[in-house]
Amino acid sequence: MATYHLSVKFGGKGKALAHASYITREDKFSQRQDLEHTEHGNMPEWARDEPAHFWQAADAFERANGSTYREIEIALPRELNEAQRLALVRDFVKQETGDKHAWTFAIHNPKASIDGGEQPHAHIMMSQRVNDGIERSPEQYFRRYNAKFPARGGARKDSGHNLTPTEQKQALKALRERWERTHNAHMKRYGFEQGFIDSRSLKAQGIDRKPEQHLGFEAAGRLDDSQRQDIKDSRTFSVVDVPEQAKHIDHSDRSWMNASGIEVNRKELVRSLTHDISQQYGREMAARVTKQGNVEIERVKSLSRGFSISR
Repeated sequence: MATYHLSVKFGGKGKALAHASYITREDKFSQRQDLEHTEHGNMPEWARDEPAHFWQAADAFERANGSTYREIEIALPRELNEAQRLALVRDFVKQETGDKHAWTFAIHNPKASIDGGEQPHAHIMMSQRVNDGIERSPEQYFRRYNAKFPARGGARKDSGHNLTPTEQKQALKALRERWERTHNAHMKRYGFEQGFIDSRSLKAQGIDRKPEQHLGFEAAGRLDDSQRQDIKDSRTFSVVDVPEQAKHIDHSDRSWMNASGIEVNRKELVRSLTHDISQQYGREMAARVTKQGNVEIERVKSLSRGFSISR
């Protein structure tokens, strides 16, 4: 099972343009070399070719206590190539914004600080203002909406602030599930039998361990060499005697905690282990994590009929 990461953030007045510059690697961020692709859409006419103008206007004219953007950050699968990742993000953005909400997205693909591999992820900034087709100046666009005379007020804001806490939780759960479905549909489209994600909690998946703390690129960059080596070592599993190792590989005793206090991700071990097995013994062997937290190796006819690898 691939890594599932989705987070939602909101930016306040004065934060939009700086964040747009950050994700699109413009201005003071232009020296960064990890930008894979950036796009924008659903902009009002005055910002159609210059999305920075939209985010600048949001900072200038949005109400003092209002949010200027909503951001969804998602981890993208390493298995997909650049074009496939772009198609996946475009599909998800279209699903989430329709033709009403102005958006800017960027795909970053830095080298992971832990193992040196690709670390593709996407930042999707979207306005909560609904672009209803009424021509408005930048200043008017961000005024308070006039329900009786829409052309006299600003664009309506679909903020979700009227939702109860329960409804907000349900909305986030639905968003996580939509990303899971979109991600996995694209993996299947490109012929992958592994690398699928599960939006459910570890408990709901029957996995008895604490969730791993997500290490972003900046945080991972602050690890020292010994901490990186601890994590890399935990992801390597040498297959010497598969039948013997399949009996008892129990990591429920907290041996997953390395010296730095970072909980090692079980899925990384299983992915590495499965790779080693397939290299040494062919595709008739598979690995899984049981509900009790054990890693098991068993012989199956093919991986497509074997166990799914979960977190």
